[in-house]
Amino acid sequence: METDIAALRSRLEAASQSHLLQLWDTLDAGQRQSLLKDLARINFEEVNENFKDAQQTLKNASEKIDSHLEPLLPEVCGSVTRTDPADIAKYHLKGLTEISNNGVAVLLLAGGQGTRLGVNYPKGMYDVGLPSGKTLYQLQAERILKLQRQATEQSGKACCIPWYIMTSEHTKEATQNFFKKHNYFGLQAQDVILFEQGRLPCLTFEGKIILESPSKVALAPDGNGGLYRALKEHGVLDDMTKRGTQCVHVYCVDNILVKMADPVFLGFCLNKNAECGAKVVEKTVPQEAVGVVCKVNGRYQVVEYSEITLSTAEKRAADGRLAFNAGNICNHFFTLNFLKHACDKPQETQLKHHVAKKKIPNVDASGNTVKPESPNGIKMEKFVFDVFQFATNFAVWDVLREEEFSPLKNADGAAKDTPTTCRNDLCALHRRYAIAAGAVFVHADGTPYTDIQSKQNGKADGQSTHDTDDTVSCEISPLISYAGEGLEEVKGVKLCPPVILELSPDSKLDIRQGSQ
Repeated sequence: METDIAALRSRLEAASQSHLLQLWDTLDAGQRQSLLKDLARINFEEVNENFKDAQQTLKNASEKIDSHLEPLLPEVCGSVTRTDPADIAKYHLKGLTEISNNGVAVLLLAGGQGTRLGVNYPKGMYDVGLPSGKTLYQLQAERILKLQRQATEQSGKACCIPWYIMTSEHTKEATQNFFKKHNYFGLQAQDVILFEQGRLPCLTFEGKIILESPSKVALAPDGNGGLYRALKEHGVLDDMTKRGTQCVHVYCVDNILVKMADPVFLGFCLNKNAECGAKVVEKTVPQEAVGVVCKVNGRYQVVEYSEITLSTAEKRAADGRLAFNAGNICNHFFTLNFLKHACDKPQETQLKHHVAKKKIPNVDASGNTVKPESPNGIKMEKFVFDVFQFATNFAVWDVLREEEFSPLKNADGAAKDTPTTCRNDLCALHRRYAIAAGAVFVHADGTPYTDIQSKQNGKADGQSTHDTDDTVSCEISPLISYAGEGLEEVKGVKLCPPVILELSPDSKLDIRQGSQ
């Protein structure tokens, strides 16, 4: 032990991190083992290199990059609203065929806890208050099941969409237990693969690793861009290869409207021979705080709104739309070969660390816990989209926000991205599905709702006082319909909210409505 400590002291001193053992003599045997375990996982030379990069990032934080930006070329872009329906059908068939050939996997970024939601468990376990009580995880699992069934019906052969879920230290066990408790929501256990993202030490502004307690290093998740190192370290790429995976859909857990393995998006990217792709929503307001997909110095990149001036954000193309309008929603396509390339060390180490100044609890030289009132250090993370720079063949698919993007970020009471906005957005989408299929929504007294599609959380002109948007609650199980298809049975049916369309045990349509 003494020899090991002497060697460790020497190594720490060489890395200018010798303070990490300053409380060693005050620790008991268990605490010493805990600290040694933390220190053994740290590459101190890499930490120091990361800090140098972080200093440069902080230095450049206020610099704008307007002169380096280029809009996306039309040939890499497609849009669900500006594409001929026949071409969309072609993309859908191409994507579904790839699924039926077991060539598609979905990969979920689920390392975050619901802290801003006011809960201490993974976001995927959150129930936004839908009539069915389904969580985000259940909705997503059922969408995968539905797609597998559609692909099987189309091809006549069984298929599987493996679901890889990247968790963090704080979410892995809870996520694992949740899926086991619910029998993986009908999926096969071996096809739901959890793995953990890495963590990085928190640093002071001088580059010193922070101790959270006398025997514990302050660590933070390495961001969703930690995906690429985790894929390799946990053997996920090898598992994908064994399964015959050709392409992977990557997305974030908090989007209640997400279409995992969306056949249209997959088919569009495959048709373009893209190795990397992004699904986006159109940014229509220059000041909207969302990153945009564009080119920077000839390479594809997501540029945050804070990195450009308002005058650049306001630039418009000849058709009147914003020149930089491809709003990033963390919804990506990768070929497996591209992922392997991005995960190789020469590329992975090129991914820059994004730096956030934080208030990080720590211990002082006497071992006392300090809870700072202002930022005292930095946390570093990488972003999943930073691999776009390695792509030669790129594709961007523009979708409707109201159909595909409603993130869950904040507790109710906030201005946006709350459980209520998510619930209302999903129910509004499902109402449109039902109406398009010919259903009629009625009140308990049988009178129809008026102007149902134009209401947005309030009264539309000429509607009755009890026709408020919040009362028109409609939820369609993903097992019934993935994207509005397969609802022929509701044509002419009067539906009295709240309405739930579910799949019965004998695989029939079960309509529950009103007070049922």
